[in-house]
Amino acid sequence: MIKQIEIESFNEKIIVKRILGKVKGSKESPTVIAIAGIHGNERAGINSLLTVFKTIEAEQIKIKGNFYGISGNINAISENIRFKNVDLNRVWTSEKILKLYLEDDLEIESQEQKEIYEIIKEILQKENGPFYFLDLHTTSSDTQPFITISDSLDNRTFSSNFSIPTILGIEEYLDGPLLTYINEYGYVALGFEAGQHEKKDSVDNCVAFLWLALVAAKCVKKKHVKKYSFYKNSLSLFNEQQDFYKIDYKYTIKPFEQFKMIDGYKNFQKVIKDELLAFSNECEVVSALNGIIFMPLYQKKGDDGFFIISKISKFWLNISRVLRKLHIHNILKLLPGVSSEKKKPYLLIVNPKTAKYLATEIFHLFGYRKKVVKNDKLYFIKRDRKVSKFI
Repeated sequence: MIKQIEIESFNEKIIVKRILGKVKGSKESPTVIAIAGIHGNERAGINSLLTVFKTIEAEQIKIKGNFYGISGNINAISENIRFKNVDLNRVWTSEKILKLYLEDDLEIESQEQKEIYEIIKEILQKENGPFYFLDLHTTSSDTQPFITISDSLDNRTFSSNFSIPTILGIEEYLDGPLLTYINEYGYVALGFEAGQHEKKDSVDNCVAFLWLALVAAKCVKKKHVKKYSFYKNSLSLFNEQQDFYKIDYKYTIKPFEQFKMIDGYKNFQKVIKDELLAFSNECEVVSALNGIIFMPLYQKKGDDGFFIISKISKFWLNISRVLRKLHIHNILKLLPGVSSEKKKPYLLIVNPKTAKYLATEIFHLFGYRKKVVKNDKLYFIKRDRKVSKFI
């Protein structure tokens, strides 16, 4: 296991180790935990965290609670690649974490995962909440900054501090991302996509986001951040207000498929149905519907070719907020074809044959996300959860 590396990133020599920095403030809470480089070719978050920790020390900024910075896939970071053998942001399930303690000879990414897991668990055990998790990323395509969240009301509330596009429900289309695992224990967790991998602006955007997040979490007072207004305005350049989007379609790249995106697509660019977007084994891949292209893939590793998204109306968001606060979601359990388990009241089991008229959007409205299809049944998990013990 690599304990520490020296790399050149954005024309700067930096030291990368598992704990990039930590600050324990005047009081025991809140606690902000920022993770960077879980994909090794996404280094902007590493640079930005080191910059923020240096500023806190140099300007002796007072911190209330605790602030931790954790690096992700150090081995992949050392080679500036997304991952070596396994995507470290696709392995966060209870079953895979259990295997970390049942197998003796762990591969590189599994060793990294075990170390990250144990650090997070230790922080949650020894520090007081509320806890705020931030996962810093960049993309292979050109993009404005945006946020991804699981659609819990707590996540919505915290993300409302940032006037940038917010994507709901991406966890339904990804297997085992870190933030989904954390969310299932009731903690606030935001993914921040700062821009394109190699652009210096991505570092600046991450720095701005971190300061805004520290202020929003009440770890730092606004008056102690000298460039607070600049940071807030710099992230709001593209949007006067926060817009929410949902995912309508995902193109998944199959094993051994030769996929190539058409050059020039940018995040949040409008596309029309049947528009040529990519080639798969030299065959045309066209858009399945009208919408907005999201995260088109312009790198060799990864199996998410592209997504198509659309804007969510404020009316729908407000209705879902009211329904959840009134706990009207319990009515779903009374519908034909819907059941739950006593040991897992947050989980709904839906028989597609008898509940075929209940669209997935209905479950979204009441605060559930589709988890898996198992034994010909759909499993929906409640997004709004009370904080539970991290295991």
